[in-house]
Amino acid sequence: MITKSGGEYSYLMEAFGPIVAYLYSWASIMVLKPSSFAIITLSFAEYATTPFYSGCTPPVIVTKCLATVAIVIIVTVNCLSVKLASYVQNFFTAAKLFIIFAIVVAGIVLLTQGNTENLSNAFNGTSSSFGAIGLAFYNGLWAYDGWHQLNYITEELKDPYRNMPLAIIIAIPLVSVCYVLVNIAYFTVMTTSEVLLSPAVAVTFGDRVFYPLSWIVPLFVVFSTFGAANGSCFAGGRLAYVSGRQGHMVKILSYISLKRYTPSPALIFNGVLSFFYIIPADINGLINYFSFAVWVFYGLTTLSLIVMRFTRKELDRPVKVPIVIAGLIVIMSCYLVLAPVIENPELEYLYCAIFIFSGLLLYYPFVHLKVSWAQRIMRPITMHLQLLMEVVPPEKAE
Repeated sequence: MITKSGGEYSYLMEAFGPIVAYLYSWASIMVLKPSSFAIITLSFAEYATTPFYSGCTPPVIVTKCLATVAIVIIVTVNCLSVKLASYVQNFFTAAKLFIIFAIVVAGIVLLTQGNTENLSNAFNGTSSSFGAIGLAFYNGLWAYDGWHQLNYITEELKDPYRNMPLAIIIAIPLVSVCYVLVNIAYFTVMTTSEVLLSPAVAVTFGDRVFYPLSWIVPLFVVFSTFGAANGSCFAGGRLAYVSGRQGHMVKILSYISLKRYTPSPALIFNGVLSFFYIIPADINGLINYFSFAVWVFYGLTTLSLIVMRFTRKELDRPVKVPIVIAGLIVIMSCYLVLAPVIENPELEYLYCAIFIFSGLLLYYPFVHLKVSWAQRIMRPITMHLQLLMEVVPPEKAE
């Protein structure tokens, strides 16, 4: 129905107006997208270094340096060419499916041999409280996160009316089935405590099942995480680009390369922020605290579907989702946002909410009022950055 790039940003803009869309772009561009990119590159670095430190955890400085190198390479690839980035994505997705297939087949063989002990008591000693289940969903759904990445590049798709729904219908069930089967395979040879303690679960599985070819597993998992990081960078850059084009971020972020037609300023900005999220000792807490923010916006985006059924009846709807499904997702989003906060209220959730709404302090003077002194400061900065990166507004690149 809405064929603009930017994913949730564009849908929130159409349904609820600029303030809600701005708050989403503010939280996503400054924290959610770069921190996600950082976490995936850190996973890549852990899997890449674990085989070289047998029996112990790789040094933090090594994984962080390798994660930084991965960020530089991925941002460079995405700045050079959209086609090159898509080739990289296709190659690493194929590698990912290969190793998933190998792990699943090994798991099925082990199940037929009677290795079901860890599956029979998998939930022993776990909590089933109202909030704990919500926190568990945060981590589980973060692993599935990415189902909305394609919506960030709607304008760049060929025949989006056909290809986008088709890609989503194929991809989400495929990922769901693969993810569940892989985890069942892990539990055929590892206990729940071993899964929790292992820094790289697939490597431990490979050592026990594929020896002496166990090196194949970390190699292909490295391919898998690198591909996921590439997809995260691809989508994160597009959000900054669309937000800049709308005037919700600095104008330079909406510019594209004159030679390569890629949104390089937005991609570089996302990469630089990701580097800063690699520096802290542990950023996995971000998943919990900012999943709270993510699900606020996912709930609002799904609510926008229901709202526009009544406010935008005139729009053509090539695909029409039953409104009951949208309602169910809104209810689930409310649970995921409220359950952990009610069960275990922590100051971090308040800080997260304060950060999101602090965006309004910038929105009112710089976006709504467009104060002249800010424009006078930004004009020469934009011009120098434009010359340095050889970028122009999108309408001038055509």
